[in-house]
Order: sequence, then C-alpha cells, then structure tokens
Amino acid sequence: MAHDYSIYIRFDFGTDEEKAQQARHKLDGWRQAFRLDKRVQYKVDREESAAETISKPAAAEKPSHAEKSKGPSAAKGASKTTSKSGEPAETKPEAAANGKVGLLVRLYFSSHEKLSEQRWLARIPSEEPFKSALPKVIYQGDADFESTNNQFETLS
Repeated sequence: MAHDYSIYIRFDFGTDEEKAQQARHKLDGWRQAFRLDKRVQYKVDREESAAETISKPAAAEKPSHAEKSKGPSAAKGASKTTSKSGEPAETKPEAAANGKVGLLVRLYFSSHEKLSEQRWLARIPSEEPFKSALPKVIYQGDADFESTNNQFETLS
C-alpha cells in the first residue's frame, strides 16, 4: 500500500496583495495545465483585522437589497456571481490592505510520484512571485507540521 503524505510551503507576502494574487494566479495556471488539482492545493491566509470584519456584513447586505428591488431573475444572477469566489469582490482588496497576506501551499503526492514532488518542491519557490515571499518548507516530521496542517484545514 502506498503511503501518501503532504508537504507544506508557507509564503509570507507581507502587505503586498498584488504579489499574492500573482502567485495565486500562477498556481491556478499550473494546476490546470498540469492537472494537479488534488496534488497542489493552496489557501490564502489573510491576517484578520477589525476593518475586515466590519466590511463583510455590510458587503453581504448589498446583494440582498439589490435582489429585492430587481425581482426574482436578478436574484438568481446575483447569487451566481457571489458563489463563485466565495465572498463578494468588494471585501478582498480591503482585507489585504489592512493586514499581512500569506499563501499556504500543500503538495500531496503519492509515494510513486517522488520525482514530481521534488520538481514541484524546487520549482514553486524559485519562480518570480514566490521568490521574494520568504518560502518556508514544512515536512511531515517537522514540529510545525501539525499546527500548519490544522491552519490549512481551517482556512477557507
């Protein structure tokens, strides 16, 4: 039986939202081009701030007012646009402007894919948007692995 395990790469972009979005876009391109859906996963880690928690409820109320005034056909269209990204587009730039932005990448290759794992482990931190983000590789036996794994599971 093959033993699957994961490796995490943590990137800290500071307050540079643009670099984090470039990195996210590059990972999306690789995942699609090389069919790495379950093997390379990532989650954006934004530092929580007071402005972010205030702006989320206000932005969530805006579509509901628009739905009531435009009728049932507009309600269907409005719900489709917000469900794709998971949160309204207005809150994303505000959240990053007030705190640090990090990217947590999980590499999950099976034991017979060791060569692919090594190549992606070397490639991702060496590419341009990731170079300046202070990459930290966390292996399964490391002390930080459990806390990083829990953090990855709790991020949305």
